[in-house]
Amino acid sequence: MSLDKNLFQQPSNKLLAALPASDYERLVPHLKLVALPLRKVLYEAAEPIAQVYFPHKAVVSIVTAMEDGSTVEARLVSNGGMVGIPVILGDNTTTTTGLVQVSGAAMQINADILKAEFNRGGAIQILLLRYVQAVYSELAQGTACNRLHTLEERLARWLLIVSDRLESEDFPLTQEFVSQMLGVRRSGVTVAASTLSRAGMISYQRGNISILNREDLEATSCECYQVIQNEFARLLGKKSSNPAKKFF
Repeated sequence: MSLDKNLFQQPSNKLLAALPASDYERLVPHLKLVALPLRKVLYEAAEPIAQVYFPHKAVVSIVTAMEDGSTVEARLVSNGGMVGIPVILGDNTTTTTGLVQVSGAAMQINADILKAEFNRGGAIQILLLRYVQAVYSELAQGTACNRLHTLEERLARWLLIVSDRLESEDFPLTQEFVSQMLGVRRSGVTVAASTLSRAGMISYQRGNISILNREDLEATSCECYQVIQNEFARLLGKKSSNPAKKFF
């Protein structure tokens, strides 16, 4: 991939952009702009994580796989986060797999270098620890959501999160992929998507989903969407008229 110097001077990844200039400049010599093609595995479960990624427009699924081959998405990572959290928590292996679901680009850094920078303390450590806390809250809320809310509510929440992280109302997603990520049968996703489509909230054609009425989709989503948005904004966002958008 040809390097766009503007991405180094003004990173679109919001974690990198939130760092004080002196801390970010210390990372720049170690950052590499890389392409993340569709379905690329960034790390495997139970394997050492050698590289950490700060995505730009790419979307990465953190996936848990079962013995029978079925998968469930634990969370999505895009330009508001990083792929490789275990590296800063004292270990470099985990039970999940990092899989690219929407192609794009990312800043890559050697895991050992990032860990050393983290261990120095200061702004980098504070920021990444607050990010970990936000992720913990997201996972906890997602567990409750998957247990208590309807598939239509969960699908609406998930589509809103994907839209926020891609910063687009249109994105390529197949129903098969959505079913794998939500941990439900494809037939269930078909029914739920049809309900949202008939209500005029979304359209679905040939693997592409478009959000047509965001306000109604937010109203249909369970409260978990706003809870997660508010927590990311509280921990990582900047003051604005719409702070929940800052880190998604």
